[in-house]
Amino acid sequence: MQSKNINFLITDVLRLMRREYRKSDLAMTLMQARTLLSVSRNEGVKQVTLAELLDIQPITLARLIDQLVSDGLVERRADPKDRRANALFLTEKATPWLLEIDKEINRVREKALQGLTPEQIDVAMDVLTKMHENLTDD
Repeated sequence: MQSKNINFLITDVLRLMRREYRKSDLAMTLMQARTLLSVSRNEGVKQVTLAELLDIQPITLARLIDQLVSDGLVERRADPKDRRANALFLTEKATPWLLEIDKEINRVREKALQGLTPEQIDVAMDVLTKMHENLTDD
């Protein structure tokens, strides 16, 4: 039964994709890039919510955000509904970085999908989407 190895295979493919990303010339860590992309997709998100989305500890995210703020890519704003919480927003300086990150993501994806037919990619997407749905909290 091949399904016994699926966890290992998914984890290993992700590890190899991360390794491939690290070969890029982008002067940003993978976690910084993931954080920046997540803020871009969820402008105004609270730090605690973003930590949950990224599945990392809030203190780890705080350090990542500190660096992105220091680099002028993200800004913290007091949440108008809860002054104790920070909402995160991109700065204009983040736009070219997002374009570069997107190029790297595309490069890694293209390498990973080399030799696969569009039909095989569709089947893989269907399977992974269903697995995602099965594991998503209700």
